[in-house]
Amino acid sequence: MSKRKADDPKQGSITYFFKKTPATASTSENDGERAEQGVEREDGMAGGGKTEKHRTSGWDPDWGADPKYKAWLYKTDLGMFCRICRTHKKSVKRGTQTRPFIEAPCVSYRKDKLDRHANTETHREALKRHVELMKGNTVVAAFDPLVSLEHEAVIGGFKCLYWLVKHEIAHHTNYSALLDLAQLLGCQYFEKLKATYYFADLLVQNGRWFILGVNLTMILVNTSPLSVSLSLNCCELLCHIGQNTNYRSHRIIDDMLDILAAVIERPILQAIRTSQAVGLELDESTDVSVLRQLDIHVRYLDQEGKLCCHFLALVPIQDGKADSIVGAVREVVEKKEIPPHLICGLGTDGAAVMTGRINGVAKQLSEIWPGLLCTHCAAHRLALACKDAADKVPYMKTFKEHLQQLHLYFRNSANRSAALSAAAAVLGITDLKVKEVKDTRWLSQHLAIQNLQKNISAVLNVLAEEVEVRKCAAAKGLYSFLATYRFIAALHLQADVLPHLSRLSKIFQKEDLNFLAIKEQVPVTLAIIGHIKDAGDQQAPGSHLSRLNQSLDDPAGLGQFSISVEQERGRRGQPEGGDREHFWRRFRSEVMDPYLNGLIRGLEERFPNLEVFGSFSALGPQAATSPDHEAAHGHLRTLAEHFPSVDASIAVEEWMSFREHVVSGALKDKTQLGIMNDLTSKYEEFGVLYPNLCKLAAIALTVPLSSVNCERDFSTMNRVKTDLRNRLQGEHLEACMRISISGPSVQEFPYEEALKIFFRKPRKIKCSDNSCTMCH
Repeated sequence: MSKRKADDPKQGSITYFFKKTPATASTSENDGERAEQGVEREDGMAGGGKTEKHRTSGWDPDWGADPKYKAWLYKTDLGMFCRICRTHKKSVKRGTQTRPFIEAPCVSYRKDKLDRHANTETHREALKRHVELMKGNTVVAAFDPLVSLEHEAVIGGFKCLYWLVKHEIAHHTNYSALLDLAQLLGCQYFEKLKATYYFADLLVQNGRWFILGVNLTMILVNTSPLSVSLSLNCCELLCHIGQNTNYRSHRIIDDMLDILAAVIERPILQAIRTSQAVGLELDESTDVSVLRQLDIHVRYLDQEGKLCCHFLALVPIQDGKADSIVGAVREVVEKKEIPPHLICGLGTDGAAVMTGRINGVAKQLSEIWPGLLCTHCAAHRLALACKDAADKVPYMKTFKEHLQQLHLYFRNSANRSAALSAAAAVLGITDLKVKEVKDTRWLSQHLAIQNLQKNISAVLNVLAEEVEVRKCAAAKGLYSFLATYRFIAALHLQADVLPHLSRLSKIFQKEDLNFLAIKEQVPVTLAIIGHIKDAGDQQAPGSHLSRLNQSLDDPAGLGQFSISVEQERGRRGQPEGGDREHFWRRFRSEVMDPYLNGLIRGLEERFPNLEVFGSFSALGPQAATSPDHEAAHGHLRTLAEHFPSVDASIAVEEWMSFREHVVSGALKDKTQLGIMNDLTSKYEEFGVLYPNLCKLAAIALTVPLSSVNCERDFSTMNRVKTDLRNRLQGEHLEACMRISISGPSVQEFPYEEALKIFFRKPRKIKCSDNSCTMCH
């Protein structure tokens, strides 16, 4: 092993990252340390229960003179420590972080404790490093474990590739360059990826090649007529062989990429198969190569009953028809070996192909998997409710269109953007930018309103200057619309309403969303919008509408633009008369009340109290504490009718005992989410006592209520597959997305598992140890 420069791991240098080698010590070391610590705790708890066989003093001075212990043992007021282990200790990767004799003192003064520590793997490794240092070797050489440089080189290649894919960098074009950089920084073990291969003399007779047995590289430097006549072909063949032997070809990179993705996917699939219920989220989109891609995201429960969400598959489909989507979903379920009886929920974006009543995807899958509960994405429903409410009020629809025109007016001109920045500097405003409004970006209108409401005076100043100086017709049209009482009032109304809708949208975009969010948050939002509508002229103090007149009279702000005169135009372009009270009454009757009524009606229609989801309230504390038990029994029968795996009569019997735990037992004072987590946890006893209720709780937690995870997957796909990487597709695109979405950090990835899978196929690179069962 070559001498290396010691790097401080705290500095996060790339050299230390590549030099970090896989741990070869067995897990029995940590297990032994934990067992040793557990025994000492037990002894410590025994405390003063001494018998007549114990010495009067715990510490024996003869131990310090014993040749077995005096080299490493020393005593303090806290207890006994090992001098060598504390000097050469390694960080603990798994298990307890406080080991006796090292991080924590050993307070059990017994000789067998000393012998047990002396025989631990940690102590023997520390002693070996101490001996190496005493012999004059370097610190890095003393600490480096005895591993094969060939294995270390392969793991280093995996690290380079994983770093590129995890950071969504083109791996085919940058992998070789990253290996060269690592080698330049001192990682010389990458030389082991190169090898010298001996081929044969190449002779030509009658147009055919014959192999006789000479080093192929000698042909390129030989001056014989044979080398001259075959130099071009030999160069091409040598270049091809060099790429393979360096492990830098596209074929070996794709092979390593599949191995990395398989290491990530294996534990996820194992957890899915042991989950009590599984939910799927579906959505389809088109990538940069104009290919249809079906994204499948999975929801399942771990051993503790906690919800886990992961990217499952990306499947290219020929068309967007329901039959193609259903076939792709069934193929993925069979390929991943997911038990179909566990699939209880399906979440889609609500498109017609997904939710069609006759031949939609949800309809077909419900017939294949009985008991499947299909839902429409809550975030999409909220966006549609807001869009419909605005479109039904003519002025609000025009209001949104003018916001987008205002954004385009400044974005398409560097001079206009510079004028806006200059106006912001004069007014002392930082980060002044007119943001874009899009229906597909659910929070964009809130951000645009929030920014414009704070900086409306600066925007009007720039537009007025454009009209006066440059005679810009576009600026005149925008200024005529913005500098009106109705626009300013609508801006303040949106500033009061949109934060609540935006907050609800953020809740619906959470990865672990469940039905409790709709049950609790939608009524709260409806109540707030209703309060704004009912307040009328007496808006709540602190709201934007309550400060409308104050903003219009501010001489340093909107007061300089005479908004009250610049009222909406009549048919002939003349200002309509009337005072501010008249303008406010017209605004309420024509804009504010219809818009708020549309929002309330849209939310109520798109988020009804669904019978199945409402029945899950039987698992909550309110149903348990209510004297009306028949209501809870009715909810359980409704759920049993929809899910064939649940027996209604047994579920009712279980609930009668279960409610006692909620009222006065272990589940008292817990929320419904906490109760369902305890029911589904395999570490609790409730799964054995109430199997039917446990199944219902698992279904309630895993049924997807949105498809936002699929939207995030498509965002990752668009970052990975760009215009410059438009040929990336199929299983390699899926592997890149899996690493980017579900892969652990570069430091935490189990490269040893990838190494074992790598050597399951015959490889040219082998370590020098002929007894190695991995690569020989």
